[in-house]
Amino acid sequence: MQPAQPGAPAAPADIQATDSQRVAELQRAFAMFNQVSAELTQTYEALQGRVASLTAQLAVANGKLRRQFEEKEALSERLSSLLDALPAGIVLLDTQAVVVAGNPAALAMFGPDIVGRHWGDVVRDHLEPTLTVGEWRLGENRVALAESLIASGVGKTGGGKIMLIHDVTEAHRMQTELERSQRLAAMGEMAATLAHQLRTPLAAALLHTANLAQPGLSDELRARFSAKAGDQLRRLERLIQDVLLFARDESIGRDVIAASDLLAEAAQTVEPLMREHGLVFTVADACAGAVIVGSRKALSGALINLLENAMQATPAGGKICLSGNCRGEQLTIAVRDSGPGIERAMQARIFEPFVTTRSQGTGLGLAIAQGVARAHGGGIELASAPGVGAEFIITLPIAADHGVESHG
Repeated sequence: MQPAQPGAPAAPADIQATDSQRVAELQRAFAMFNQVSAELTQTYEALQGRVASLTAQLAVANGKLRRQFEEKEALSERLSSLLDALPAGIVLLDTQAVVVAGNPAALAMFGPDIVGRHWGDVVRDHLEPTLTVGEWRLGENRVALAESLIASGVGKTGGGKIMLIHDVTEAHRMQTELERSQRLAAMGEMAATLAHQLRTPLAAALLHTANLAQPGLSDELRARFSAKAGDQLRRLERLIQDVLLFARDESIGRDVIAASDLLAEAAQTVEPLMREHGLVFTVADACAGAVIVGSRKALSGALINLLENAMQATPAGGKICLSGNCRGEQLTIAVRDSGPGIERAMQARIFEPFVTTRSQGTGLGLAIAQGVARAHGGGIELASAPGVGAEFIITLPIAADHGVESHG
């Protein structure tokens, strides 16, 4: 068979073969198209499902966010209502101590014009310090101040402080009434002891004065009986004065007292007596310019009382030290002796009225000293062991600088 010549018409068999190839290619292309179309349909359906799932998740998330927002709004409203109803004053300060906001109680205390003012100016205009640390006078009332720092970046102020001003007038009144009741109760409990304490020197004085009436009594015996009667009457007078001082409930005063001056005055009073008794007396003043506010007379009397007790408890050749130190916002004044110390059984009752380790003591000196310390917002403690001496430590609040200036 001869090959087809160029330009010659195709044979029918060749035409049939070419058409079959084209049909096959079209069928493969159509099949591939169907496959890709099916895959696209599946992908589209999967995407639709994913979109529906994400839409549902987004709706749930939006619902949660909406509920959280509503809850926060409700909580904010409740907190705002709570702050408005709170009887204590709340003042918000920025980092420069400028008043940013205040609740109605605070605005009622200091006036609505405090917003925008420096907190130090508000304190100076409205508050007066008291003898109790953290308490201030606001007009006729007493308030306690507390502060809390705001973390940086929290709230609109980006830091600052929250001041809480709480009215403690009623609590202070109740405390005063409680102390008065306790004092009256103590007076009632010691009535029987007081009668015995009064009867003993009175009976001795009557006995000595009766001896003065004996006929033929020599001048020497008359003078001796007269002196003994005078001693007992003076003891009786001292006892009555101590009882009155213990029972008295009066203002402690607003004297501005330098702690160093208080130590110096007490030392000057007792130093001659210390020399007379053959004692080594030293003063250690580390008060660093501390100032206290109160009654100079009452504090000086309590301190001298402690020094006299130490002097009477210490044998000749012993040592007594009067010291003053500052510990933060507290002043400590200590009287330490090298005497025999105080038995542990007695230490628990040493500040009770009419409890004494001395035969000629009234037993009211330490009770009075404790009352004076407490009235000034402080206290008194005993540190002692038998054979190693005793130390009485008075703790008093140090006056703030502006408190000193206002009374200087």
